[in-house]
Amino acid sequence: MATVDFDSSVDPEMDLTSDEELEREAEGFKEQGNSFYVKKDYAEAFNFYTKAIDLCPKNVSYYGNRAATLMMLSRYREALEDSQQAVRLDDTFMKGHMREGKCHLLLGNAMAASRCFQKVLELEPDNSQAQQELKNAESILEFERLAEISFEKRDFRMVVFCMDRALEPASACHRFKVLKAECLALLGRYPEAQSVASDILRMDSTNGDALYVRGLCLYYEDCIDKAVQFFVQALRMAPDHEKARLACRNAKALKAKKEDGNKAFKDGSFEEAYNLYSEALTIDPNNIKTNAKLYCNRATVGSKLNKLEQAIEDCTKAIKLDETYIKAYLRRAQCYMDTEQYEEAVRDYEKVYQTEKTKEHKNLLKNAQLELKKSKRKDYYKVLGVDKNATEDEIKKAYRKRALMHHPDRHSGASAEVQKEEEKKFKEVGEAFTVLSDPKKKSRYDSGHDLEDDDMNMDFDANNIFKAFFGGPAGFSFEGNSSSGPGNFFFQFG
Repeated sequence: MATVDFDSSVDPEMDLTSDEELEREAEGFKEQGNSFYVKKDYAEAFNFYTKAIDLCPKNVSYYGNRAATLMMLSRYREALEDSQQAVRLDDTFMKGHMREGKCHLLLGNAMAASRCFQKVLELEPDNSQAQQELKNAESILEFERLAEISFEKRDFRMVVFCMDRALEPASACHRFKVLKAECLALLGRYPEAQSVASDILRMDSTNGDALYVRGLCLYYEDCIDKAVQFFVQALRMAPDHEKARLACRNAKALKAKKEDGNKAFKDGSFEEAYNLYSEALTIDPNNIKTNAKLYCNRATVGSKLNKLEQAIEDCTKAIKLDETYIKAYLRRAQCYMDTEQYEEAVRDYEKVYQTEKTKEHKNLLKNAQLELKKSKRKDYYKVLGVDKNATEDEIKKAYRKRALMHHPDRHSGASAEVQKEEEKKFKEVGEAFTVLSDPKKKSRYDSGHDLEDDDMNMDFDANNIFKAFFGGPAGFSFEGNSSSGPGNFFFQFG
């Protein structure tokens, strides 16, 4: 079969007609795009402007219109590309330079934005919008400078303030949002930081900075395993992300050291556990929540090692880091009880009970209040120099020793001041013995009751108690014995 050859040459008139038809069709798409734009149906407007560009890819106004539409859709990076293409086609296109500058500004590129607005002012010196936007760009640069200085000084509140101000004209800048989120995390404002980072990730799931901030929040909330996952993901997206690398290393080290300390504690190796918790506390001073737990853990170990004052100090540090940390209040309160600082113990237990009104916390508070009440009375055990669990025989021996030590006759040759002080102590010894040697009175005293309020006979005569104890007649005296040496004496009943 014979083949037919077609002449591939095109008639110039037909070509011209074709171009005109394309332009007319493109203008039709543009008009439809304009119509949808006026109706605020920006998605449809974008579609028709794109059709116009496909037909006439060198028409400046089509790129300008699509850029304006993309800005209304908050697709600023694409809008920036269309604006740049428009001014490449026509460097005198003032609206193109203005839109390019505005996109740069919204994305936080203040230096580039300034150059665009200056170009607009070259083309139109009295353009008030360009003048105002140039001032906005300059203010962003100043806030960036202040934020950098404040971050180095660890003044994270100031950084947040600067970023909030910068984000007013640069609302689409992920860099500013991430820095704000990081500082919110460093300030312990984790929900706010998480919210900012999540907003960024919804728009850009591969943003390494936002992934890092999400991990940072989890890390500071003591969710270390999940935090590590985010740090690893951030490093996958941005292998050179040094902050994510450091945070990942710290998280792993902190977890390992804390677990080693917990194991040593369970094994009864308290000194080792104390040292491990101390080492863990040096890893990252910014991790408030984990460090609060570490201080409380070290306080628990410290109390086991009888380092009660150090344990109290550690609990105080934990509470300073986390004022809601109930376990630290309970641990400190117990240490206060063990060191007989009952007022402080009551204060801590009141705080706990106000927060968590459980039966256990109520009983702890009542017990501390009872001990406080008891501590404000005379401590008869201390007067006799015996332990609270002393036996009847130990109480008697203690009374014998103290009564002889403080009896007025023994100090008859001393100054009036010394005689008065010893007489007072002699009476207190008799009073203590009367209470602690009477099972009923002792029981009431030990349970915190006020014996005088209980209508018990609390009239004491120290001399009669002394006479009754030693079993002698009414008269007795102490006489110095020079041959026995100074300080020795004997007593005799007359």
